[in-house]
Amino acid sequence: MRAIDLSTITWRKSSYSNQDGGACIEVSDDFPALVPVRDSKDPHRPALLFDATAWSSFVTAVKGGALPGA
Repeated sequence: MRAIDLSTITWRKSSYSNQDGGACIEVSDDFPALVPVRDSKDPHRPALLFDATAWSSFVTAVKGGALPGA
């Protein structure tokens, strides 16, 4: 597997992140097949990479209230 350079991508804060600085994630829309996700409180740690289809399913489940605690 080849390394993916995330040093120049554009990050956006999740609309589900709260405003007081806790529970914040950032995602990038710069890749068509992958969704990089990172903790906005610790942006220098490695990002997690998700398949775009899997990420879309996860977001749909969160929005629909299908996940416990969501």
